[in-house]
Amino acid sequence: MPLSPRDLAACLLDAGAVRLQPLDPFTWASGLKAPIYCDNRQLLGFPEARGLIVEALVARTASFAPTLIAGAATAGVPWAAMVADRMGLPMAYVRPTPKNHGMGRQVEGPLAKGHRAVLIEDLISTGMSSLKCADALRAEGAELPAVLALFSYGLPQAEKAFTAARIAFEVLGSFQVLAEEAERRGILDAAGLTALKDWRTDTVAWSRARGGA
Repeated sequence: MPLSPRDLAACLLDAGAVRLQPLDPFTWASGLKAPIYCDNRQLLGFPEARGLIVEALVARTASFAPTLIAGAATAGVPWAAMVADRMGLPMAYVRPTPKNHGMGRQVEGPLAKGHRAVLIEDLISTGMSSLKCADALRAEGAELPAVLALFSYGLPQAEKAFTAARIAFEVLGSFQVLAEEAERRGILDAAGLTALKDWRTDTVAWSRARGGA
């Protein structure tokens, strides 16, 4: 059976890849406070879940008829490698910025020029890091019909950013379904669900109200 958003939510929670702490927020690298933290690298240690996720990524990727699979460094790289292997396609990975030595490349692997590439991410937050990788692929001459991710926080700014860049993005999971599964398991109560909703509505205001950036 295809991997459903509820199946993925269960995988994320079982693996400890997603943690929810509305009352004791996490501090992201940006300095923002957030009630959620996602580390999908934890999923790599769960072969059954990993296999289901790769199958779902392959199915979504195939619909775009790519000739190259690209992974966003670093956490998107293992997923891209597994998808490329299953599909028998070449694979590259994209650094956040070009190297400051050697060939100075940002896209590592085969030249992307002339390829129809799909970029695979583990997580989309605001979308900015994904779109920097997309720009690098396009700068090399690749066509980029889509970015695929395992999970997204579902932030409005991500949707706006991808729309402005004219790049489709698809996500295997659903933030809403994850929240519902967390509530069903007793991880979140009604107040916690409200906190997550308020955070998604205005991440900056929510963060500042709790001493974040």
